[in-house]
Amino acid sequence: MNHRSIFLAIAAAGFTAISTCAQNSDASLGIFSGQNDIGDTALIGSGKFDAAKGTYQVTGGGGNMWFTNDAFHFVWKKVSGDASLAADISFVGTEGNPHRKACLLIRQNLNTDSPYADAAVHGSGLTSLQCRETGNATTREIQANIIGPTRLRIEKHGNYATISVAEKNGQLHPAGGAFELHLDGPYYIGLGVCAHDNATNCQAIFSNVQFAEEKPPVASTKLTTYSTLETVAIPSFDRRAIYFTTNHIEAPNWSRDGSYFLFNGGGHIYRLPVEGGEPIKLDTGFAIHCNNDHGISPDGKFLAISDGTKEKKSLVYIVPIDGGTPRQITKLGPSYWHGWSTDGDTLVFCGQRNDEFDVYSIPAAGGEEKRLTTAPGLDDGPEFSPDTQYVYFNSERTGQMQIWRMAPDGSHPEQITSDEYNNWFPHLSPNGKWLAFLSYDKTVTGHPENKTVLLRLMPAEGGKIQVIAKLFGGQGTINVPSWSPDSTKLAFMSYQIAP
Repeated sequence: MNHRSIFLAIAAAGFTAISTCAQNSDASLGIFSGQNDIGDTALIGSGKFDAAKGTYQVTGGGGNMWFTNDAFHFVWKKVSGDASLAADISFVGTEGNPHRKACLLIRQNLNTDSPYADAAVHGSGLTSLQCRETGNATTREIQANIIGPTRLRIEKHGNYATISVAEKNGQLHPAGGAFELHLDGPYYIGLGVCAHDNATNCQAIFSNVQFAEEKPPVASTKLTTYSTLETVAIPSFDRRAIYFTTNHIEAPNWSRDGSYFLFNGGGHIYRLPVEGGEPIKLDTGFAIHCNNDHGISPDGKFLAISDGTKEKKSLVYIVPIDGGTPRQITKLGPSYWHGWSTDGDTLVFCGQRNDEFDVYSIPAAGGEEKRLTTAPGLDDGPEFSPDTQYVYFNSERTGQMQIWRMAPDGSHPEQITSDEYNNWFPHLSPNGKWLAFLSYDKTVTGHPENKTVLLRLMPAEGGKIQVIAKLFGGQGTINVPSWSPDSTKLAFMSYQIAP
């Protein structure tokens, strides 16, 4: 990526105090041109630039930067186009609310409810990418898997905001996850501090501050896909980045005991501790072309995989959960596993037979497959409800892809969703309360990768549909069952593409 970097200017020695609402463009604020208290701040904030040390000391009050409105002190400059801002960040003193924040911000305007994204380090060390997509909307966050990094960077690439982090003596690297954020015309970028206590102020030091305006990559620039395994909490919808890699990985399963994830990448299945770390490749014998249709048996002892090594088309196999020789289940292909009955006796899968994709069931011990859907058009993504009364699936039989359910024998099909999206891959929470699924814009055909998609949530028995997350993803994001055992979180993959 080409950068036109602008580093902080070195001016006369000593701190220079700035008026709370100064909007000047002299050297008193270094690379920034103005500062403001935003929102309801009982105490006046300030920004000071020490040119000799190249540091900014920002003092801010305010009750919070969250929900639909913010209160903090902001030191800023106006920019257009893509940009990034990086700094080493430390709080002055150890007193204060553990939720106090020192932030690198991009912000549409100076209103208290402005759309924004920030890279925020809290007094407790919690570090996150926070975003309010539109004015007066609720703030969402993606928590990084690093506590108390010494350096942060926020970046705006097109309509996406991302953060990078570095631990002590380390290099900046992406923290994973991204928010879509549309900003019109010039916007503000700068430093922010919030005390999380409107009766007091807190201070933070920003050093080694680097600002860069970024040129779009030329057509010949090689682009890399970055993958992040994330979790999202229900019902807060707060996200956490668990694992980030430059490899393309897909489709996380959550283990039955909640201690690890499984995902596929490069034709193999990998195991990753739930707190993150380094993944370990699972031994799947000859099956070295595993795709993103895989899942764990109800008793946690086996893994169903879909693999194309032998027949050059996907077949369903079962392997021991700790690895071993695959046992073939389906005779015909392509077949893509999607669900396991609660008693462990039956599998459901999507199979293509005579140029038609339908939902099938088959005994887990092996045997003859049974066709469950017969309507023209694609039927895919079958999954048993926890009580095994229904098989949920997605079908385009009424024109657009929507979520359906039927009895386990294929009778009594019933449409569950009916809206302006193409809805895929229904996943029931273990407690049977929630239905999560993936939604594309109605103009998108199939379930391709590299699209803006929605993860959505609705009560299993019907009701209001809520957006869990808006992200860059699609194919590989949530193909398989990925609820935590206690039904409080959902795992998924998000992606970024950059030089």
